[in-house]
Amino acid sequence: MTIPSIAIIGRPNVGKSTLVNRLCQSNDAIVFDKPGVTRDRTYQNASWGGREFQVVDTGGLVFEDDSEFLPEIRTQVFLALEEASLALFVVDGNQGVTDGDLSIAKWLRNSDCKTIVAVNKCESTSLGISLASEFWKLGLGEPYPVSAIHGSGTGDLLDLVIDGFPEDLNVEDKEDKIMMSIIGRPNVGKSSLLNAICGEKRAIVSDISGTTTDSIDTLIKKDSHLWKIVDTAGIRRKKNVKYGTEFFGINRAFKSIDRSDVCVLVIDAIDGVTDQDQKLAGRIEEQGRACVIVVNKWDLVEKDNSTIYQVEKELRSKLYFLHWSKMIFISALTGQRVENIFEHALSAVTQHRRRVTTSVVNEVLKEALGWKSPPTKRSGKQGRLYYGTQVKNQPPTFTLFVNDPKLFGITYRRYIEKQIRLNLGFEGSPIILLWRGKQQRDLEKETSKKNINIIQKD
Repeated sequence: MTIPSIAIIGRPNVGKSTLVNRLCQSNDAIVFDKPGVTRDRTYQNASWGGREFQVVDTGGLVFEDDSEFLPEIRTQVFLALEEASLALFVVDGNQGVTDGDLSIAKWLRNSDCKTIVAVNKCESTSLGISLASEFWKLGLGEPYPVSAIHGSGTGDLLDLVIDGFPEDLNVEDKEDKIMMSIIGRPNVGKSSLLNAICGEKRAIVSDISGTTTDSIDTLIKKDSHLWKIVDTAGIRRKKNVKYGTEFFGINRAFKSIDRSDVCVLVIDAIDGVTDQDQKLAGRIEEQGRACVIVVNKWDLVEKDNSTIYQVEKELRSKLYFLHWSKMIFISALTGQRVENIFEHALSAVTQHRRRVTTSVVNEVLKEALGWKSPPTKRSGKQGRLYYGTQVKNQPPTFTLFVNDPKLFGITYRRYIEKQIRLNLGFEGSPIILLWRGKQQRDLEKETSKKNINIIQKD
């Protein structure tokens, strides 16, 4: 798939993320009045004039300063420019030309990438041209006044952008993407795992908690499947999260869970399962997402032949929400078993999307009833399970028609779910059972229309 991309470049706090949201007509880029909010390069899709392209948001570029994260941010900006079809250099019209702008302009003049200068914060159309004229001195051609907040001038800017794309860049037919979100607490190795999967430094890795402030999307192709991998901000306890970049990043992480095909829940092998890990597991289960549990930093654990079995048993006892998930032990640092994630994630997605015919469902239910009949209450009433059918997938959802749902306790419901899993699989995916009461007369009418045999009669 070939698609042109725009790298949004500039020093901190000139409004790059606000402009990204305007160009993409979204609110996905975190905007906050504080330098250093954007650190990694993040991608969004956009279209204009019948052309589709990607917009790459980057961190604030500062030369000759090696304080916290700035060298890593520079690396991410350099990588974004290398793969870009065009660079959009964003400057602040209110502040005028700064030494930082001049340093970036000098660097861009020495690159092979075509550059357009966007003079942001020109809310007044009458003064915009005057404010922009100062930026001719950057030596990058005509500067164009825009307002990312109000949108003025952005349409003309996009016309210039698509005219600047090489003619030989055409978008091929869209492929079905599998969205895989990497979820976990801070410092469990999510960004290291993303880098190991991609085979490059796709995300900034640091021992400092909260290094990743936004969800980072990456497209890669593995074994004929196109994957959209999302590295998310580490999710801490709600009471420890202050309003700001972390607050927005965590909201993005929760949204990533909700729209994922499969979640990779990363657990620290040294720390084990914490309360926050359990809450994340519960969130994944509540949203009905497929899941693979990845135990990272396995290379740091002293082990013998039985260690892996003991550790898995202990972890699963605390992650009972995800008893149906595959658990694998990896090291993002050394690359140990990282490739296995795709195999298990693809299997989980396949099961998550799977449909089973009604006849097969009822064969399983009939066999389950043969082994264990529904319980009889003290009133003398016994539960009757007439038939079941799968009503949807993602996640697989089954409606079971019974005489009275109240006659089926939690123990028997778990037994039926276990029998469905034993006979039909669905490893890596949650399943939902809906117990629906049905009067015998209505049941006979419905089954005659659908030609379904009642598996348990009164």
